[in-house]
Amino acid sequence: MTVQENLSTPNAEDRYEVTQDDMPVHCPMPGSSLWNSHPQVFIAFDKNGNGKCPYCGAEYHLK
Repeated sequence: MTVQENLSTPNAEDRYEVTQDDMPVHCPMPGSSLWNSHPQVFIAFDKNGNGKCPYCGAEYHLK
């Protein structure tokens, strides 16, 4: 069994600021441990640059 170090807690925050460089955006965010989280889903953004995860409710805002 491989142990992964330096991973952040998935869904540790409920609001994320992202940029065009982060696209495409998915939840949980890269670098998160996925074993205790929901399946990875890509976030759709509205015309105002806001998106929301359908699983955990985390909000994303495109700067």
